[in-house]
Amino acid sequence: MPPRRFPHPHKANAALTLLAILSLLFGLTLADSAWRSRSADRAADRALVHELGLTDLSLFTEARYTRHPTQADRHSPFQDHPAALDHFPSGALLPPPPGLTLPSR
Repeated sequence: MPPRRFPHPHKANAALTLLAILSLLFGLTLADSAWRSRSADRAADRALVHELGLTDLSLFTEARYTRHPTQADRHSPFQDHPAALDHFPSGALLPPPPGLTLPSR
């Protein structure tokens, strides 16, 4: 019986192998992040937040309603004109806080 020759790898096999390797690397990145966050000391961060009196996380630097979402009101994006479009790109990425989207009574 002659030795069996393996067929040449197809492009799909190479793509799946690459996808598997990248998925493994991504999983290792997540595991490393979980390991590092468990061992991190948050006391210095908490002391700095308390000393500076920070309210919440500043997500974007553009508009006041995207810098501090908890401090935004319903009319902040339309401060220039009631029918004006939002001219900051971050306004499309950040939805309004849940308290502002509930129907008023």
